[in-house]
Amino acid sequence: MSKHDKDKKHHHKKHDEEESGIDVHYELVQDKKEKLDKKFYEKELAKFDIELVKLQEWIKFKKLKVVLIFEGRDAAGKGGVIKTITESLNPRFCRVVALGVPTEKEKTQWYFQRYTPHLPAAGEMVLFDRSWYNRAGVEKVMGYCTEDEYLEFLRSCPEFERMLVRSNIILIKYWFSVSDHEQEKRFHDRIEDPTKRWKLSPMDVESRNKWVDYSKAKDEMFAHCDIKQAPWWVVHADDKKRARLNCVSHLLSLIPYEDLTPEPIKLPPRKEDNSYIRPPLTDQNFVPEVY
Repeated sequence: MSKHDKDKKHHHKKHDEEESGIDVHYELVQDKKEKLDKKFYEKELAKFDIELVKLQEWIKFKKLKVVLIFEGRDAAGKGGVIKTITESLNPRFCRVVALGVPTEKEKTQWYFQRYTPHLPAAGEMVLFDRSWYNRAGVEKVMGYCTEDEYLEFLRSCPEFERMLVRSNIILIKYWFSVSDHEQEKRFHDRIEDPTKRWKLSPMDVESRNKWVDYSKAKDEMFAHCDIKQAPWWVVHADDKKRARLNCVSHLLSLIPYEDLTPEPIKLPPRKEDNSYIRPPLTDQNFVPEVY
């Protein structure tokens, strides 16, 4: 196909998208579905809790090293899914990493250096609540890195991740896709709820005006970093409950595991020992029983 034909085809495609009302800068989200039944959701969640414990026991037994990356727009529901996964797991073997703004010293280091100390040892699973992909997203859009630093990230990130995979790290990357309308709704919910207001930062408000810029950055990131050894998996996240169930279900399907749940322990009768006399209760400080 000649360059003229390619340009002509691109022009017609763009014209068709404009005619159909599709905005190519906006993420496509799935059609609205009926609200999930609460009892069904809780039943599925309880089932997945048991399976996640089985998965963790398998990871410990096989000495696997698992890294989960959670990325997406602000208020896309990443935190809710992370909480769903970790709720019933042993924090000694499953931990969440959510790094803050890099220090002045960290800014002078190799970009990936601040993340590598948090990678898992054998038998561990680490969940990154945002990750090294900050450079391809917020840093690029908000101007916190130079163009050279950004381009270097796009070149080096695929190689960095291939190196992790060659080191027997299971690397799973999730992108939570939320529509602009749903994000706006969640922002207002956070403003109105004092217990969630801390989730909305001035940065989130500023980023709200750069929706298209974030779309472009995400598409560019996928073009370079959606590699065969560690592909991106997109989660439709307009419906929080469905997003959680779909993500956990998918995670469980990616790592084959067997049921190593320990057998129930039979507790022997407690032995009575009256030889020790405890000090009086008046010597202790008690929390007031207000309730």
